[in-house]
Amino acid sequence: MWQAYRNGSAYDLRTGNPREDAVRSDLRWGPERTVRARTVALLLLDGPPALPGRAPALKLAGCVIEGPLDLSNSEITVPVELRQCRLEQPVRLIDCRASTVILHQCWAQRLEATRLTVEGDLRLTDSELSQGLVLAQANIGTDLTMEGLRLGGSRRGKSLDADGLNVAQDVNADLLETAGELSLRGARVGGTISLHGARLSNPHGRSALTASRLTVEENLMLAPGPLPSGSDSRMARMQAAAVQGGINLDSSTIGGALVLEGVRLELTHDQELSLRGIQATELTFTPECPERGRVDLQDTVVSRLIDRAASWPGDGRLRLRGFTYEYLIPKGPFPLDQRLAWVHAATPEFSPEPYDRLAACLQTGGEDADAHTVLLTKLRRRRDTLPLPLRVWDYIQDLALGYGYRPGRAALWLVLLLTGGSVWFAENPPPALKPDEAPHWEPFIYTLDLLLPVLDLGQEAAWRTTGPSQWIALTLVILGWLLATIVTAGAAAVILRRN
Repeated sequence: MWQAYRNGSAYDLRTGNPREDAVRSDLRWGPERTVRARTVALLLLDGPPALPGRAPALKLAGCVIEGPLDLSNSEITVPVELRQCRLEQPVRLIDCRASTVILHQCWAQRLEATRLTVEGDLRLTDSELSQGLVLAQANIGTDLTMEGLRLGGSRRGKSLDADGLNVAQDVNADLLETAGELSLRGARVGGTISLHGARLSNPHGRSALTASRLTVEENLMLAPGPLPSGSDSRMARMQAAAVQGGINLDSSTIGGALVLEGVRLELTHDQELSLRGIQATELTFTPECPERGRVDLQDTVVSRLIDRAASWPGDGRLRLRGFTYEYLIPKGPFPLDQRLAWVHAATPEFSPEPYDRLAACLQTGGEDADAHTVLLTKLRRRRDTLPLPLRVWDYIQDLALGYGYRPGRAALWLVLLLTGGSVWFAENPPPALKPDEAPHWEPFIYTLDLLLPVLDLGQEAAWRTTGPSQWIALTLVILGWLLATIVTAGAAAVILRRN
């Protein structure tokens, strides 16, 4: 091992038998495959000089490292690479500086690396840490790779404690598996966070993923990923991401897209998928609809919303107050009646803002008719909150003119009233007040003069109605004034809303 270190080559104790080399095998590795942690620490902190023309490195394969490996408060200047190794006690890299650290297909109890600084990559792939990983306030110079990593829970219920983590480039965590909370509070990532095919579970806690105040310069993706190596090829070609427990991304900033695609969400009644106050360029919301729990997008701001009708919960389990979006891009059929049900599910107590936002988005896309339908639905829901007298007047406005969004009804009502009045007065002509001065009798013009409150056509004042005709004339005058008032009020309201 000493010579391999000086040469920069691997010290490989694997037998070549997959069963004997498996780190989770029932077979115990004997002393011939055992390396003392104290010797490893001595090599890394005070190792011999490299051979001429070579760069030193610690590369171990197929070893069991015996004893606690504690490299806290130290500086490791050579690359460290462990493959198919067992570390029987926790590894500590607290306040440590290193160049590159790689663990591939290894097993260890726990890795504690609070305030670790790695100039290059930190790669923990296809490995298992049975008591979790701590990367709180760590700084990674390039990429953090956790593909296929399996993390157990700690005593505090966390599988990964990465609060305040700073990664210069990407976090690759495809096929990550956790059995406790994955915590990224206040973390910063200069590239993308990839959680394709990840399985996050926190059966004894409130949230499986907690990343409030997270900053990601590019994308955060929780979506299907490639199946793990060795999977049955007859199965689906992609493994769906799954989260058992809540998700909290409150007040996070995503420079690109936040993608929640095809995720299986298992929430209890008091858990939620919380995206409150997020700012992102794009939100793709196409997970499997959770049977329980809530989805909260209050005060979230995105430019584009890509969604699917079947992904949104109903029954008051959705919150959209303050949710701002500019463009809607449905994935699959999402007719207007379902979109209105989406808003209704988010407002068990009436709130106009989600309706106004949807209408504005539809108008931006040139769908003015649908936007008017949304605003009309909003006003009809508002009517239920009004006192009875105002509710009656509100209903009359809706019936007569659709609050100004159905102007064609004014012409229809005018035609119906004109036709009815003309037929009645044609059969029941009133006598003239002054026969010598009366104009030629025209029942149509007389009815029109009654209905139009502003214009005087010279017919109404020339004839004297009695009996039923008097009441019909009075009704036409009242309806004419009422129709004119509703038309004027509706037109003014529409103009004000557009401005």
